[in-house]
Parts: sequence; structure tokens; C-alpha cells
Amino acid sequence: MNTKVQPLRIGFIGLGIMGRSMAGHLLAAGHELRVYNRSRDKADELVARGARWCDSPGEVAAGSEMVITMVGYPADVEQVYLGQGGIVERAAAGTLLVDMTTSSPSLARRIAMAARARGCGALDAPVSGGDVGAREARLSIMVGGEQADFDRALPVLSLMGTNTVLLGGPGNGQHTKMCNQIVIASTIVGVTEGLVYARRAGLDPATVLQAIGGGAASGFQLNVLGPRIIGGDFAPGFFIEHFLKDLGIALGEAEQMGLELPGLALARGLYERMAERGLGRDGTQALIKLYQA
Repeated sequence: MNTKVQPLRIGFIGLGIMGRSMAGHLLAAGHELRVYNRSRDKADELVARGARWCDSPGEVAAGSEMVITMVGYPADVEQVYLGQGGIVERAAAGTLLVDMTTSSPSLARRIAMAARARGCGALDAPVSGGDVGAREARLSIMVGGEQADFDRALPVLSLMGTNTVLLGGPGNGQHTKMCNQIVIASTIVGVTEGLVYARRAGLDPATVLQAIGGGAASGFQLNVLGPRIIGGDFAPGFFIEHFLKDLGIALGEAEQMGLELPGLALARGLYERMAERGLGRDGTQALIKLYQA
């Protein structure tokens, strides 16, 4: 969606596989973009297009009306927001802070409380759609926070996604992302096992995908990652090591709720075996390697 919005000073922290594309959409829409990433070279393309490089997350926050983060792990989120000289400390009153990292609901609530104490707004807004969704601005964005902050952020979020939903207060965006990852965890196992079965039965996997891809089994994992699996393309749209992080958060939250989720536990066990084999930087579709071995 190419929603036209009033140009803002937006800071973007975290320019990985997804973040770089997401930030690019904001720049293309005419926003003044300030960027930071631990590896500066990942910002080169955006800087060449007019973004301003900053030397720290705090420097990004100090000059921005809205700050968006897309970093790796909850520990990274905590450091860039709550660490000394970080976003919360350096942001001016009235700044809107939007964390799009998949992180823990409890940390999202802590950040929201700290932001409010500084006179800032805060949203947790994790996304789903992988590298393809980020490049094509077709992400699903799951938001937790206050309605007024959501309304303010929506024109900007709509530049990166086509399905942006407010789920309730702080932390609820992260809880919803856990639901998303729980569904994906068992689905990718099913896709992998279906393709393994097809090969063992002497079927052509690509023809099988054609046959079942429009029926009840259809979905992103089958229709987008299935062809990558068949073609041996294990480049990461989403790193296994990051997926393992998400599954760990989901299992921890489920345990606190008294829930037993055996499908989720099985998927994490399989991906832990992948990581033990040094495959944590492959895409999640590389699970087929475990079955081939």
C-alpha cells in the first residue's frame, strides 16, 4: 500500500534481511530517514539514497519523531531501548517508539512503561511475511499498545505492510506473533515431511506442489518455501537461529500459562538439531536437510 503521509523524521535501527527493505519503503515515501546498524555496510545503499547515518541508537532517537527497531534478540531490544544512552533515554518527549522485532511480551510492557515515564508513546509491532513480504511491502503487522499511538503510527506502518491490526495493550502484539510462530512451526514440519514422502513414493515434488498448492494445504510455507526446498535454495528469508529464538519465547510463555504444546516442542527439537550441525544461518526451509541426512 503506497499510502501518502506527511513526511516525518523517522529513525530505523536494524538493517538486516527484512529491516533494510522496510526502511527503504519509508525513504521512498519521502520520509527523512536516520539509520543505524551494527554492521555499517548494510546501511550503505540507504545512505546513498539519502538516509543519514547515525553512530548509535541513541543518536537516531535524539533526532527522530518516530523510531522503528528491527533487531535480532530480546537482549538486543533491551539494550537499544533501555541501555545507557539508548532510545528511551535520548528520545524527546512525544517521540513514538515502535519495536518490530519479535521479542518477549514482558519486555514490550517494560519498554512501554519506560517510554510513558519519558512522555513517549510505544508500540510492539512484530511482523510476519519474511524477506518476500518485506521487499514487497506486504507484511502482516501485529500491534500492541494504545489506540492513539496506533492511529499515529498506522500511515507509516502501512508503507511496509498490507495487514496491520491492533490487538490490545502493550505486549499483545508479541503474544500474537507467538501465535503466528506456533502455527508456522508445525506447518513447516508438515511441508517438509510431505515433500519427503512424495520423493520416497516416486512422485515429482514440483507436480505434487502444483496439485496440492491450491487446496486445503495451501499457504506461504507450502507455496513459497516448498519450491525453495525442491530447488535446494536454503538462503534465509528467516534465519533458523532467529526462529529458534521465537520458538523458545513461545514455549516459555506457554509454560507460564500452563499450556502444553507438543507440536511446538517437536519443531524446536528438530531445529535445535539443525543448529547443532552449524546450520543456524540457513533459512527455515533447510529443515529438509535433517530428513535427507
